[in-house]
Amino acid sequence: MKRRVMLGAAGALALIRPLRAQTGGFPSRGVSMVVAFPPGGQADVVARPVAAALERHWKQPVPVVNRAGASGEIGNASVARAAPDGYTLLMALSSLAILPEAARLFGRQPAYELDQLAPIALFTADPTLLVVPAAAPWRTLEEFIADAKARPGAISYSSSGNYSALHVPMAMLTGAAGIDLLHVPFQGGAPALTALLGNQVQALATGPGPAAAHIREGRLRALACWGARRLAEFPEVPTLIEKGFPEAEFYIWAGVFAPAATPAPLREALRQAMAAVAADAEVRRALAASGNTLDYRDGDAFEQFFRTDSARLQRAVRRIGKVE
Repeated sequence: MKRRVMLGAAGALALIRPLRAQTGGFPSRGVSMVVAFPPGGQADVVARPVAAALERHWKQPVPVVNRAGASGEIGNASVARAAPDGYTLLMALSSLAILPEAARLFGRQPAYELDQLAPIALFTADPTLLVVPAAAPWRTLEEFIADAKARPGAISYSSSGNYSALHVPMAMLTGAAGIDLLHVPFQGGAPALTALLGNQVQALATGPGPAAAHIREGRLRALACWGARRLAEFPEVPTLIEKGFPEAEFYIWAGVFAPAATPAPLREALRQAMAAVAADAEVRRALAASGNTLDYRDGDAFEQFFRTDSARLQRAVRRIGKVE
């Protein structure tokens, strides 16, 4: 047994040593992790414990850089155009695949294309939740929809911007249920949640992370979720699929990307670092405390997930059409 362990360790070192040689001792300085939204939203909530664990792993600073604007286009594009040297990463949300398609609807040149970014690792992939203030009159999804039908345009909801990861799922619901809600876009998930908590709007589709504590503490009520199955943390909350809306499926995932031209050895070094971070007990505790479930995938598993989800979201954007 001891001999097998020693041989296994020697084999691992044999793989790591040439990788280190090919990557030039990466990282030799700080690595920036860009979040294309303000602090406090889903991407930020996941990025911060991941960045902290990378600092411990690499012994180099990993600042989280909030580069918000245009529903995430500005931050996403900044990484797509960054030097492919591994020192600029993106913690992206599912809206990454939505925004270029939305730009094309308006005849605009997209700020970036998906093939300019390389998927490295997925950390979370939770369905969005439909949440309302605890003092709202609706206790069920059916009551919410019935009221929306009775008062077209009277119920408002916030989002992180047009075609964002908080807008598209709600647009899916309004289309499927045949209801008209008033959309109030903000410059990020955190301001959208603040607006709901401050009674500026009456509903929000959000990732479970930012909303979980408010639900547990009785400030918000969850009426439904956009998943194929119910969330383990909120087993009492029904899915929209089981309520008769089979096309209303949306996951607000958070994953790390690098510029597409990043050399393969550097991508592998990044992947290995992310795998180590996913096994870090502090990361798991931080994600659980923020209401997120670790759903780590890398390599082919993340590539396949990203392709499948991106195709679904692009179809959804085309169905939604132009939103002025």
